Amino acid sequence: MKTSQAAVGAIALAVAGVLFVLYPAVRPWHDESTVDGAVASISSGAWVAAHLFAMLGFILVALGLLALRDTIGGGLAHAAVVTTWIGAGLTLPYYGAEDFGLHAIAEQYRDGQRFDLLGTVDAFRYHPVAVTLFAAGLLALAAGAVLAALAVRRSLVLPRASGVLFAVGFALFLPQFFTPAPVRIAHGVLLGAGCVWLAIALWRARPAPGRTH
Repeated sequence: MKTSQAAVGAIALAVAGVLFVLYPAVRPWHDESTVDGAVASISSGAWVAAHLFAMLGFILVALGLLALRDTIGGGLAHAAVVTTWIGAGLTLPYYGAEDFGLHAIAEQYRDGQRFDLLGTVDAFRYHPVAVTLFAAGLLALAAGAVLAALAVRRSLVLPRASGVLFAVGFALFLPQFFTPAPVRIAHGVLLGAGCVWLAIALWRARPAPGRTH
């Protein structure tokens, strides 16, 4: 019988999966290399909602892996939790600034306060510190997901392959930013499927021998 902690973790992962599907699906897709396209995308409510979905997804994945660690045990699962939490912590500030900061700037431009919108957007997105922390966070999330998949594979608790799509989805999170909208939407579906697959496995799991809750 599943423990309540495993059930909560499974629900967190499943909801994260849905949010990662919604993130690129809801995000407005315009040509953001033009002022009109950038304003249309970034000033919209859908922009705020989409990026908020991603941020909540990262938080829920971190909580889900905590339950995974306590269900299957082992050093790899612990390393996956720590690495994922670090990755989420490094990634969220960039997402928050892009979501709320760039949105507020684009709203001002849309409402008539003229300034160099594209220059301001690029100054944030490609600021050396900001983009380095963002990339480091996504790489840490990818490493955490790979560690989680390896921990699942070596455990006797979950199906050996149930962490594979989860790991692949996070490993591709950084590269997918350099692809067109259809590929990014497909990546969201892939990552969502990986989260849900792992959630179902965790929901059905029995704790590792010797684990207490």
